[in-house]
Amino acid sequence: MASEQCPVYASFFGLAGSSLAMILTAFGAAYGTTKAGVGIAMMGTFRPDLIMKSLIPVVMAGIIAVYGLVVSVVVSGNMSPGTPYSLFTGMLHLGAGLSVGFTGLAAGYAVGVIGDAGVKGYSLSPRLFVGMVLMLIFAEVLGLYGLIVALILNTKATNEC
Repeated sequence: MASEQCPVYASFFGLAGSSLAMILTAFGAAYGTTKAGVGIAMMGTFRPDLIMKSLIPVVMAGIIAVYGLVVSVVVSGNMSPGTPYSLFTGMLHLGAGLSVGFTGLAAGYAVGVIGDAGVKGYSLSPRLFVGMVLMLIFAEVLGLYGLIVALILNTKATNEC
């Protein structure tokens, strides 16, 4: 039954939040993986002995997509065809998806750029490894902040109509 607080289109916003969480974080992870992977491939032609330690940016970029997956599963877990779904909850879920999605996109971009430059610099001077890892951690934490905000927003959701 549709009411003013629970219109039939309210679930659209929740589904959009769930979808955007996964889509945007996947774009960020894909960009980060591609950019860092190209740097590793270029570095590997000169220093193949350093390839295994240089895979850290690729792994960190892949983790960003997991943040979107977590939010997407949590948001879609709150939805069911037979239960009422309020517009307030739909907007919260949209905000949660956008929060983790855009921070995941930014974190993926940052991890890719840092990873590309970092592994190239690491091939020239192994002392740069610790600095590269620290910069990657600070880039990755951007996505984690979005995940935390999304989970906090999800706890505020109610389906009272």
